Amino acid sequence: MTASPPGVADRPGGFPWLVVILGLAAFAILIGLGTWQVQRLHWKEGLIETIEARRNAAPVPLAEAEDRYHSTGDVDYTPVIATGTFHHEGERHFLATWKGQSGFFVYTPLELADGRFVLVNRGFVPYDLKDASKRPQGQVEGEVTVTGLARNPLAEKPSSLVPDNDPAKNIFYWKDRDAMAASAGLPAGAEIVPLFIDADAAPNPGGWPAGGVTLIELPNKHLEYAVTWYGLAAALAAIMAVAWRRRRALPP
Repeated sequence: MTASPPGVADRPGGFPWLVVILGLAAFAILIGLGTWQVQRLHWKEGLIETIEARRNAAPVPLAEAEDRYHSTGDVDYTPVIATGTFHHEGERHFLATWKGQSGFFVYTPLELADGRFVLVNRGFVPYDLKDASKRPQGQVEGEVTVTGLARNPLAEKPSSLVPDNDPAKNIFYWKDRDAMAASAGLPAGAEIVPLFIDADAAPNPGGWPAGGVTLIELPNKHLEYAVTWYGLAAALAAIMAVAWRRRRALPP
C-alpha cells in the first residue's frame, strides 16, 4: 500500500488550505452571480413598467417623439402619429416570423410634409407575398396617417451570429436604418428621421401587410436565476461545513 504524499486533503496531519481557498472562491462567485441577477431583476422590472406606461399613453406627434429621442436617446414603445405619403417602391424587407409563419416585416419610407422620411414597419407579409405586385391593394396611395409605436434605431449589428444584411436582394436580418434608407431609392440628400415607427394593427386594404407586429412581451426569469445561484452557494457552504466537521472529528 502506497502512502499519500504530504499535503493531500485527507491527510490527518495537514490542513487542506487549497481546497478551502477554492471553495471560498467558488462561494464568492456564486453569491456574486446571484446578486447580479437580483440587480438585473430590478432593472427588468423597471423596464417593463416604463414600456407599459409608454404604450398605454396617448399618441404624440412624431416631431415630439423625435425631440425626446434627441434629448434622452430613448423613445422605444412611445405611441406616435405621423402623416405623409408612402414611397412603396422603396419598401425594405426584414426577415421575420409571425404567428408561426415565415416571411418579412415591410419597412416603407413615409415622406413627411417637411420633405423628410421616416421608415415605417407596416407589418408582416408571408414569404410568397414578398413581391409587392402580389398585394396591390395594400399599396395605399396619397396622404395617410400612421399610428404606431416609435422604435429606437440600432447603432450596430446586435450579435456576430446575425447574418449581414443583403440590400441587393432586399433582405435585412437586422434593422440597419441607414442601409435601409440608402437602398430605398430615395432622393439624393434625403433626410431620414432617426426613428422607426411600428404601425398599429389597423387593417390595411387587402389584409397585407398585417400590422401590430411589435413584440412587447419581455422574458423575466432573473428571480429564478438568482434563486438558482444562491441555492448553489448555500449547497456549497453546507458541503464545506460538513467536510470541516468531519475533519475536526479525525484523530490527531
